[in-house]
This record gives sequence, C-alpha cells and structure tokens, in this order.
Amino acid sequence: FLDDTCSCGSCGYPLNLTSSNRIATSISSEYRKSVEKGLISFLSVDLSRFTQVDEVHCFPVSWGRHRSKTKLLCRKCGVHIGYGYGDAPALCGFDSPDSSSGAFRKFTIKIRALQPSDETDRESFGLTCHRWLNIQNLNRRSLQFPCSFGIVGPSSLSQSCTDINSFHLYRILARFQHLEYLSLSGCVEILDSALSYLKPYGSKLQTLCLDCCFKISDYGISLVGDGCPFLTTISLYRCSITDTGLEALANACLALRHVNLAYCSCISDSGLRALSQGCHELQAVKISNCRGVSGVGLRGCSSTLVYIDAECCNLEPVGIMSIVSGGGLKFLNIAGLSCSNFRNGLEAVGNGFAARLKILNLRMCRSVTDASIVAIAKGCPQLQEWNLALCHEVRVLGWASIGSNCHNLKKLHVNRCRNLCHQGLQAVRDGCKELSVLYMSRNSRISDTALELFKLYRCNVEIKAEEVMSIGPNWDSIDYDEST
Repeated sequence: FLDDTCSCGSCGYPLNLTSSNRIATSISSEYRKSVEKGLISFLSVDLSRFTQVDEVHCFPVSWGRHRSKTKLLCRKCGVHIGYGYGDAPALCGFDSPDSSSGAFRKFTIKIRALQPSDETDRESFGLTCHRWLNIQNLNRRSLQFPCSFGIVGPSSLSQSCTDINSFHLYRILARFQHLEYLSLSGCVEILDSALSYLKPYGSKLQTLCLDCCFKISDYGISLVGDGCPFLTTISLYRCSITDTGLEALANACLALRHVNLAYCSCISDSGLRALSQGCHELQAVKISNCRGVSGVGLRGCSSTLVYIDAECCNLEPVGIMSIVSGGGLKFLNIAGLSCSNFRNGLEAVGNGFAARLKILNLRMCRSVTDASIVAIAKGCPQLQEWNLALCHEVRVLGWASIGSNCHNLKKLHVNRCRNLCHQGLQAVRDGCKELSVLYMSRNSRISDTALELFKLYRCNVEIKAEEVMSIGPNWDSIDYDEST
C-alpha cells in the first residue's frame, strides 16, 4: 500500500513513502515485532516532505561519539510522523550531524500517523492496519476497567461505574479473545446475561474478579462456569450468590485454586462443602464475614488448601476441626471469635493437623484461654507470626508456653492484652529466640521498667506501638508448595 500513495494522517499532505525503500530483510521476525509496535522501517525517505528536529545523545563511555535521533514532522501541519536514526563519529558539541538522507541508517514511521492518498489503495492500507490491531488484540492478556479496584474500601466503593453494561462487555470479549485476567469489579450494572458472552469468547480466562457486581446472581455464576472451564481464581466479594451458585461453579471449574467469598452473606457450609469436595486443587479461600458459615463445610478438604480467611464468621469448635482437617494449612485468620464456647475450642488447631501453620491471626478472640494457647504453641512448631491482640484471657501459663515452644516465632502481636504481666513478658523475652518484632501497646500491667528490661536483654527485637489489623500474604498470590 506504500506505492507513493501515503499521506499525513492529520492533514493529508503527501509523504512519498515507497515500498521499495522499506526494510524487509528480516520480514519474519523483526518486521512482526515492528508492526506489533505500530511502526514500519525504511532505508530512505523523501526528507523534503518532513521538518526535522535533531536529538543528539552523547555516550560518555566512548568520548567524542554521538548517536543522532531526528524527529520527522509533517512539513505542512507539524504532526509527529516518525524518527530518523544515525550514527556519526563527530565530536559532541563541535560538529552537527548531517541532515541529508544518507546520514541516517534507518527511518521508522508510525502506522497511525498515515493515511492512503489514493482511493484505490485504501483497502490494502486498511488491511495492514487491521492486521496490526489484530496482533495487538491477540497479545493482550489482562484487562481491568477504570472502575475496578484492587483494595476494597469506602473510597473504592464510591468509584462504581454505571456505564459498563452487557453490550460493552460483548464488544470487549469479542475483540480480546485471549484474555487470561478480567476484572469487572465495581461494574454494578453488569447483569447475569452479560456473562453469557464468556462461553464463546472467554474460554481462556484464568482470573475473574466480580467484586461488588451486585446484580450478578447464581445464574450468572453458572454462566461463568460454562464459559470458563480453566478458571483458577475468582473473586465474588459482596456478590448476591447462594450455595446453588457455588455448587454450579464447583462442578464446572475443577481447577479453581483461589476463591474470595468475603461478605457473601447468603452462602453456608453446604456451598463450601461442594467447593472443597469438587475442587481438589483449592489453595486459598476467603469467607470473612459470612455469618452463615460454621466451618464444617470444609471437613475433609484437600491438603493443598493452605490459606483460609474466616474472620468474623460464626465458627464452632467442630468447624475449627474441619478447617484444619486437610493438614496443609499455613495461614489461618479466625479473628473476632468471642463466643463463650471457644474458651477451649481452639485446641483443635494444635492437635497435629495444623503442624505446618506459619501465620495465625486470633485478634479479638477475647475468650480464648491458656488451654488453647498451650495446645497451639505445642502443636504448631513452624509458627512465624501470631496475632494475639485483645486476647484478654491469655495469662502467664499461655505466655510461658509461647516462650517454651515457639522457637520459630518472628512476629508477635500483644496489643491491649489485659493479662500480659511482667512474668508473661519475661517468658516471651527468654524463650522466643527468633523474635524480631513485638507489636505492643496499651498493656496496662506492663511497667516502663519491665519494658526497658526487655529492650536491654533483647536489643535485637523491634518494639512497635502500632496495632495491625490484617496480617499475612495476599490471598490470590498463595502457591501450594509441598516441600515447605
């Protein structure tokens, strides 16, 4: 299409670009890479059709040399068309590069800056542009809308986008048919029917985020299962789904590894049972604030399950036993347990099934007693971080057990623990040899003298007054590693 027919795409000024001067020595590899970037390379061009703006870059390693890069602007309207590249042995600051065509090694022209001058050549020009766009479409692997958010909070919830609808999703999926990651989080107007387009166009999706898509129901989730059989990660934060949708998802997406069900208030242990029994590669599950979950739905889960976030759930002692039954758990968040039946109910964590546990969050488990703490300290020898903030019933016996048994503990949170006294702090000081950070504040029974003694004996431990609400890794970056 470059047969003396290309003009400036902005004003139509003829640029006299010819196919005979195009660089095509490595047409199979270099040409394809160039086209992917939207560029075509030439050995020479008609410089009388361009305004040149020189950019000289000196190289301090080889003093006295420079490489010239010259902007090529349309002589009529001044729009940027491309670049000319040269390499000359002139001294920087003394000699200016030659502006003749022979002084340049090559020229690169932007496809988007061109248009065909002759009506008969528009078809071939359009074909080239179409091929270039098609290459771009085939190469795109991830897509996230501006309304999507990664960290959910009040500010992100206020950024919901009502403009993304079913038609837009169809156009996007039809264009980018090789997507592996798609985030529709915050697209509150997306309906179940829009997800039907996943079947013809979304079969390669591995990650799908539908956070706060309030109009997505069980039917929509069943469409996701039908259209995305290779899905490994799905986030359904605050979606209005029930156990029926989870069962459909578990039956269709057998390769699921990471599932976020936080604040899905309509799910129960029945849906979790279908998920844990159907997806044998499950690695991470978030069920925080799912009030209808007691934990028993995870009984007999796969050993690949290494991450569970069950904060503020209505867990029962038998549910805790079910959660750790797989034997592979490394991260467990059950913060917010305050029921009286949990005074000794957490002993199940230390009964041998959670021997690989590395991070445990018991923040605000106000009624947990020394019996549970002793069992966990003895039964979880690999524990590296333990959050016991606001655990008021942990007394000297519990702190002493932590000091005696938690030899790999690196971070300990004891903020606002009412019954942490001088003896308990001394037990932690003398026993936890690997401790590097102690989160400690508003402990009324700890005097300044006891704190200074701790610093004196354990100067390598950093004491932080901040109270950390959330600990552990990102739920969707967890990988199962049998060796650790």
